[in-house]
Amino acid sequence: MAASLGIAGLTCAGMAQAQLEDFEVMDNPAQAEKPFEGTAELGYNKISGNSNSESLRAGVDMTWFRQAWSYSFKAATKSASDNDETSAEEYLVAGRTRYNLSTYNYLFGLARWDKDRFSGYDSQSTLAGGYGRQLLIGPPQSLAVEIGPGVRHDEYEDGGHDDVGLLYAGLDYDWQFSETSKFSQSLAAEASDENIIGRSETALTVAMNDALALKVSYEVEFNDSPPPGASSQTDTATGVSLVYNM
Repeated sequence: MAASLGIAGLTCAGMAQAQLEDFEVMDNPAQAEKPFEGTAELGYNKISGNSNSESLRAGVDMTWFRQAWSYSFKAATKSASDNDETSAEEYLVAGRTRYNLSTYNYLFGLARWDKDRFSGYDSQSTLAGGYGRQLLIGPPQSLAVEIGPGVRHDEYEDGGHDDVGLLYAGLDYDWQFSETSKFSQSLAAEASDENIIGRSETALTVAMNDALALKVSYEVEFNDSPPPGASSQTDTATGVSLVYNM
């Protein structure tokens, strides 16, 4: 019989080919009710018995608002093992900035470093910037899209490296359909001569009180031309975690 043990009631499933939650469209400073917002997320799952596996996801996301500006920092990690063999391991550090030109128009900047053990890359570093458009200003619904040029530095597992120019595009949709529940969908794409990388996160967050919320998410990352060392073109992750509002 398989027994399941959790830390602080947290669970995280489907992590065999997990990808980190992407850092998409920036929070709108015009909607800020306070100068700082932050969340910390943790999920852990362990199964033993007929099979032995465990998975962990942890991260922190902080945003500062100053008039027409907003600045964000994100750090996250995911890992998973099956019968004592690592099946997923990834680390992400990212920063973003946004400047509102008007109610619906803004400029953005993005810096992102990602290390995924099973992607075929040793690491990827991305810089991008451009124009964003706030199509809906919530609540209850918020929708923003953005596009701009960028550059990415790819370090390969075999020791080689490439610098590629790219076109970045992102979309972020939030629907606060009740006082305690929110649905969110984020999409991002990096198109270059080397490949097209797409990322998606679909999430449902339910607040339990002013400080804690439960989050259920489904993430997809796609690379149409990954390096030879990659385990697959498409990775998915389903997770359940506890979120603490700072």
